[in-house]
Amino acid sequence: SEIDVDGGIDQDIFDINEALGLDLFEGDIKLDRERSSIVGDNYRWPHVIPYVLDDSLEMNAKGLILKAFEQYRLKTCIDFKPWGGEKNYISVFKGSGCWSSVGNDQVGMQQLSIGANCDRIGTIQHEFLHALGFWHEQSRSDRDDYVSIVWDRIQPGKEHNFQKYDDKTSDSLNVPYDYTSVMHYSQNAFRNGTEPTIVTNIPDFMDVIGQRMDFSDYDLQKLNRLYNCSSSLSFMDTCSFELENICGMIQSSEDNSDWQRLSRVPAGPNTDHTNMGECEDSGFFMHFNTSAGAEGSKAILESRILYPKRGFQCLQFYFYNSGHESDRLYVWVREYTSAHPNGTLRLIEEIKGSPATYWQLHHVSLNVTNKFRVVFQGVRGSGLSNGGLSIDDINLSETQCPHHVWHIRNFTHLLNTSPAGAEGVIYSPPFYSSKGYAFQVSLYVNGTANPFNLAMYLHLISGANDDQLQWPCAWQQGTMLLLDQHPDIRQRMSNQRSITTDPLELLGSSTYFWDRPDKVGSIAYFPNGTAFMRSPGRGTSAFLTHQRLRSRSFIKEDSVFILLTMEDISHLLSTQPSVSPTVVTNTSAATTKPTTTTPTTTASVTLTEKPEIEVPNLCPDNPCENGGVCVIVDRAPVCRCPAGDDWWYMGEKCERKGSTHENTVIAVASTITVFAVMLIITITTAVCLKKKYSQGKKGGETLTLEV
Repeated sequence: SEIDVDGGIDQDIFDINEALGLDLFEGDIKLDRERSSIVGDNYRWPHVIPYVLDDSLEMNAKGLILKAFEQYRLKTCIDFKPWGGEKNYISVFKGSGCWSSVGNDQVGMQQLSIGANCDRIGTIQHEFLHALGFWHEQSRSDRDDYVSIVWDRIQPGKEHNFQKYDDKTSDSLNVPYDYTSVMHYSQNAFRNGTEPTIVTNIPDFMDVIGQRMDFSDYDLQKLNRLYNCSSSLSFMDTCSFELENICGMIQSSEDNSDWQRLSRVPAGPNTDHTNMGECEDSGFFMHFNTSAGAEGSKAILESRILYPKRGFQCLQFYFYNSGHESDRLYVWVREYTSAHPNGTLRLIEEIKGSPATYWQLHHVSLNVTNKFRVVFQGVRGSGLSNGGLSIDDINLSETQCPHHVWHIRNFTHLLNTSPAGAEGVIYSPPFYSSKGYAFQVSLYVNGTANPFNLAMYLHLISGANDDQLQWPCAWQQGTMLLLDQHPDIRQRMSNQRSITTDPLELLGSSTYFWDRPDKVGSIAYFPNGTAFMRSPGRGTSAFLTHQRLRSRSFIKEDSVFILLTMEDISHLLSTQPSVSPTVVTNTSAATTKPTTTTPTTTASVTLTEKPEIEVPNLCPDNPCENGGVCVIVDRAPVCRCPAGDDWWYMGEKCERKGSTHENTVIAVASTITVFAVMLIITITTAVCLKKKYSQGKKGGETLTLEV
């Protein structure tokens, strides 16, 4: 009993918008006005972009928008903050379909729509890339060298969606054409039949174009060049030990053994995790040999000094244990403060378990606020060992760790032998959310309806805490992420879908979908025979195609990793700026940046130039036209009209537009009129004086002219 959130159809942005009858430029671009070029600083946003999440947004979309922001922070220098009164900001709302303007329109509130079925992280990244200044990839001036547009297969009247731009309108930033871009049309965009409208000149890329998983490498290269990013915000370090300097890590003098940089160990691992033995003269990992030395022998490997910004970090690495179950790996941090300039050690996690013949993925959450080193300490146990402990593909970022990892081994065998439909389903172990809800994930390796898709669903199951929990389960967002196992976290293109529990969603006419599993579920059994209740699943039968599954490093060492998180997002129920007045007082001369606020608090701004600022109330209804913002002043609504460098709106409702061009025309016309009048007066005066002078001479009079 699984229910698809998308009807089981892998709808692209353009399919969604077309079904709604939207006639947007290139399918998802809103053009508010003509512009000659996107190649210019006028259309750039600042590196920290103010935003508002409109209350019209679906809750699942709100949570995913924040996840998309985290991807921007991890891979670029672009950040986002709740709107605090800045002149220009992005208002994300649930409109009809998925669309955005291109670049910063400089109009005050700039809308970006995340409508029904647009709640996928790749779709959100796509629309925000438009807002940041990017057109579609196949609009490039050189696109005909890489793809062919089959014009007679395009729906009549939609041909304009395939136009290309010259270098004055779209700058490729000296980055090669990108078939893998999240900004590329799919092969079937705007087709009027069953044949593709875009044919790649290299046939292998036919099924690659149109991906909506994540940024491609070239997407990031272009964005970072456009905004002059030299580093990303939340990324800290990555190391695959391919270079002999081992990423600046050091062997401690406080131990009696060493970690060694090796490419294989007789007892395992036979290869590193980075290359899996596919490249000659490469493929290294760090290994602590526990087959020699005395019990308690230890080896310490420390990272270089790192400087945190956010106060929380996630350490991810692969671990291989070919030693004895009594061997231990400890993860510490060495923190440096003014009181302890030589550093103090703090134990974060002990990793233990039986030896295994494969690499295992580990996540360790850190909460470090001072400069620090990560410390890996291997300790030899009491048992007989033939191998040791190995680590590889380390990534450290200032992000939240996933809550759970579902490791599926022998995955190629499952793909080749599992039947399609219900017969081929496999279930994850049971997991608990941070609030105490028990849940499980079902994976249909060969699909529910389409045998060439992975299908994935989230289920609530009966758990130990059910009597103490709120039912129906309210606003818990479950995220299922199939990990792209690229060694560098910044270059991963993982695929994920999120499901949010709506407590009012019905199952039938009178039962709540997310009620207690023992009320709405059916009986199921764990592998050990224990019975439990499993609720109906919600997810998608179009999670990922098998073709895309094989296109990246989703399968490595014949294993896949599904990272699972279930978090409470009820704080996002109301995300618009509060309508209550707020007075912000400058309490510290060191405060020079706008204060960032959580979405549920009043957006405010702290400045050093003025000691006190009143943030105006927003009107419950906005009567203002042309992007004006309505505020309450002296209990009456007043429109704050948008303005640019050479244009502005005016009038009670911002209904009239003015510009420097119009003012110049008026000024020139006025000047010419005044000049003409003065010229007529001057000529008339001169004629009259001459006539009078002539008459005076005839009468023998002397005429004196005075100035």
